[in-house]
This record gives sequence, structure tokens and C-alpha cells, in this order.
Amino acid sequence: MDSIQGKHFSITDPEGVNTVIYQLNRTEKEFLKDYPKYTVERLEHTDELIGNLSRKTFYVSEQKKEGNQIVILSFAKDKVVINNGILEEDKVRISKKPMPFKFDTIYSESSNVYKEVNYTPNLKRPISIIDPETTEEIKPTLYFDEQTNEVKGKCKLKPHKSYFVFEIREDSNNKFSLLGGSPTITD
Repeated sequence: MDSIQGKHFSITDPEGVNTVIYQLNRTEKEFLKDYPKYTVERLEHTDELIGNLSRKTFYVSEQKKEGNQIVILSFAKDKVVINNGILEEDKVRISKKPMPFKFDTIYSESSNVYKEVNYTPNLKRPISIIDPETTEEIKPTLYFDEQTNEVKGKCKLKPHKSYFVFEIREDSNNKFSLLGGSPTITD
């Protein structure tokens, strides 16, 4: 990332914490028939080690006039702290009450076994799957099933391991909310 244009802001993660940030995008009215109301875009970042701390600088390519809504996910050993905020001009405002979410990871001696998980995605409700140990997103492979005439998906997930899964929904007050969970895949 030699030159990244747009706004940026930095956070510092304590030792054992890894933060990722997503920007929430609202779909334009003329596209709502075919696309979800909200989508998320993971912000690119650069890392700088300062002793035992990790300073991350996140980049927003296009600043919105009404501000950029962001979802902050800070992963620790057995939990994720979920927070939301907004980037307005030169300030990042973060909610005062983060939501901690505890998950359990089941120990597995076999670390390189994968299980293909089939699901039928709802393209109007995008769901993000994150490996809490690496904070990498698990992207599904979509394919068209001619027998059922549906778009389906497959994800390669490790058995006996927890993943953090979330989606963005709108509540009755026209505000977004993040629904998270931690399914454990078994054999």
C-alpha cells in the first residue's frame, strides 16, 4: 500500500487483541430491489508495532457527507468486543457501551482438517464469517445448482473450531444492528 487516498484514523491494540473494522454502506434506493439494504466493506489497514502494542491505521477511501458508519470488532483469546462508531470529518466517535461476546473454541489435535459446509445464501442478507484466531474472513464459493435451480455456496471450515458470524439488519427505528453468533462446526 504505497499511497492510499482518503481519510484515515488509528487505534492501538493491547497485546492479545486484534481489531478489524468494517464500513457500513447503505444501498441506494434504486438498487434495493436487487441488493441488500446494507453491505459491509472491510477497511484496509497498516500495522506498526510499538513494544507489545500494535498500532493500526485504517483507511476510508471516500468520506460521506453524513459520516461513515463503522463496525469495530476487537478479537481477544475467547471473546470479541463489538462496537460501532462514525467517522465525521476529522473525528471518530465510538459508542460508549461496547458489546462483549464470549465464544468457546473446542480443542482439536488435527489442525489442518477442513469440512465443506453447504448453505444456500440469501444474497439480500449478506453474512460475514471470521476466524477469530486470525481475524481473516472466510469467503464462500458460490455455484449454481442446476438440480434445484438455486445459487448455493460452500465454505471450508475446520471442525471443532468456533467462527464469528455476523450480519447487519435494520431495526424498527430504521437504525442498523449487528447480529452476531458463534457456530461450532462438528464432524
